[in-house]
Amino acid sequence: MTDTTEFPIPLHEYQVVPLDPKNPTLTDEQRSQLDKNIQLCRDAIVFFTAIADAKGLGGHTGGPYDTVPETLIMHGFMEHSKNGGTPEVLPIFFDEAGHRVATQYLMAVLEGDMDIEKLFHYREYLSHLPGHPERGFTPGVKFSSGRLGHMWPFVNGVAIANPNQVVFMLGSDGSQMEGNDAEAARLAVAQNLNVKVVVDDNDVTIAGHPSDYLKGFDVSKTLEGHGLTVNTGDGEDLDSLYARMCEAVTHDGPVALMNKRKMCVGIEGLEGSAHGHDVIKTAVAIDHLKSRGRDAAAEYLTTVEKGPGGPSHQGSDGSSIGKNRDLFGKIMNGILDKIPEEQRIESIRVFDCDLEGSCGLNHIRAEHPEVFVRGGIMERGNFSAAAGFGYERGKQGVFATFSAFLEMVVSEITMARLNQSNVLAHFSHAGCDDMADNTCHFGLNNMFSDNGLPEEGHDNTRLYFPADQHQFKKCLETIYSQEGLRFIFSTRSGVPDLLNEEGNKVFGDDYEFVPGKDDVIREGTAGYIVTFGETTYRALDAVIRLKEAGTDVGLICKSTLNVYDEEMMAKLAAAPAILVAESFNVKTGLGSRFGTELLKRGFKGNYNNIGTHKEGSGGLWQQMGYQGLDSDGIMASMQKLT
Repeated sequence: MTDTTEFPIPLHEYQVVPLDPKNPTLTDEQRSQLDKNIQLCRDAIVFFTAIADAKGLGGHTGGPYDTVPETLIMHGFMEHSKNGGTPEVLPIFFDEAGHRVATQYLMAVLEGDMDIEKLFHYREYLSHLPGHPERGFTPGVKFSSGRLGHMWPFVNGVAIANPNQVVFMLGSDGSQMEGNDAEAARLAVAQNLNVKVVVDDNDVTIAGHPSDYLKGFDVSKTLEGHGLTVNTGDGEDLDSLYARMCEAVTHDGPVALMNKRKMCVGIEGLEGSAHGHDVIKTAVAIDHLKSRGRDAAAEYLTTVEKGPGGPSHQGSDGSSIGKNRDLFGKIMNGILDKIPEEQRIESIRVFDCDLEGSCGLNHIRAEHPEVFVRGGIMERGNFSAAAGFGYERGKQGVFATFSAFLEMVVSEITMARLNQSNVLAHFSHAGCDDMADNTCHFGLNNMFSDNGLPEEGHDNTRLYFPADQHQFKKCLETIYSQEGLRFIFSTRSGVPDLLNEEGNKVFGDDYEFVPGKDDVIREGTAGYIVTFGETTYRALDAVIRLKEAGTDVGLICKSTLNVYDEEMMAKLAAAPAILVAESFNVKTGLGSRFGTELLKRGFKGNYNNIGTHKEGSGGLWQQMGYQGLDSDGIMASMQKLT
């Protein structure tokens, strides 16, 4: 055990309680220590996640806070197994809800794999404590959770590889909405795998309460329908929870333990609220810790300062920041307002995947509920539903989620294209900017959506990544009524307005967005940087600095990613050097194919493409610099070509 005495929550008092699952009744001593452990761990989670809130890093408190009791009972079973007891239990706290990463970090500390001092730096840049667990990146973290729905199928394979051990997986009612879990349940039953899925059934996801927006969905009934043994009870009744977990562990084959509780139970102002899913607000944490007698922890939180902001950039207006992911819904409302209600209901449906507040769809739900569908955490099904609605000419399916989840709907995109459907898809959180959740949440492979065949005139799939709020608005208003599949990307971060040499908006009132047409942001004779999205304002700063240093480099904004502007391509093919800078995957992004297209048009200059090329390292705006995509990195890459 590491020395934890300086941590304001006395985790050095934690004592793992070996628990024999063949004895389903806790002794008074076991119950007392378990209860003490639960309170210690819950207070610690509130404390160190609130530090991240105070620093402006975000995070998630409710999920890991809720599941402490079952996690510590699992720990007791693992300790009993480690000491030679039976049944054998695999000592890994698999969890299908990546946002419960605080559980993994806390257990890594309690098991002595990580110094407790690290908890003060949750989600910080270079702290190696990102917002989702990543195997090999953080000491003591034994798996990478990825996105929702990915772990149970994976855990099935682990169970097959370890047939003599019980394998636990912490689950959630939100994760269980994903189609992957239905497939995993069926395999677990068919193979009689010794997997124990411990589900925190708190009736809360990001957008609200599934019992309200997803009528008919019941995790217990769903899993029973797949053939699992299901055991339902109160997750806060320690004796009952322990007895039910003993029953699950000693049962041969897969079991789903459904633990009913309110989210953030016992935290005033958060209990039962969807707001508990995200990071606890510092002020709420201070009050809660004081009520728990944790005055030193509460006092520490009052001293935490907000983390550093990003650098300023030449060529853009840092006082005018547009958050395009949020503006999507507001701009859409402006479009919908102009359509008569009867026509709206007949011709438009907007499908949300539980991320309405992150993609701007919350504005549409508020202003136009008549066309809004709360689809739950079911990206594949919701995309296909949007495509099915847009199956007929004159009808429009609208869909939105995170760019990281685009990889999950590639097959559905193909089917939508084959059915000539009309879908306007907004994928936010593209690239890696402002992504403390780290690698699994990077939206890197967005070009996968351009998977149609190039037969002339048949594929009208279009990909758009505007550079600032004004171009985003003009783009969305232009492409809304077009047919086919249209993908518009935005970042988690806000982006500043781009300025021309005279200091006026590049995409001002007189700007007309033309799909497929590239925009010259700066002219240059020594070569051009080609870019889009949030990389544009960073590249513009690099271009200005290069010009000041005597290298006359230009800048092209290619906001339509999968159509080549032949007039612009002729211009670029004649240039002495071209650098494509983007936050997409350097292997699959625009730059991976752009050089080939230049060669086809006679290019003989120097070429390179830079993009996201290594796993992340936490933090927010720092992610871009870590990938060499800040203005310094772009400038250095261009200098190598000129």
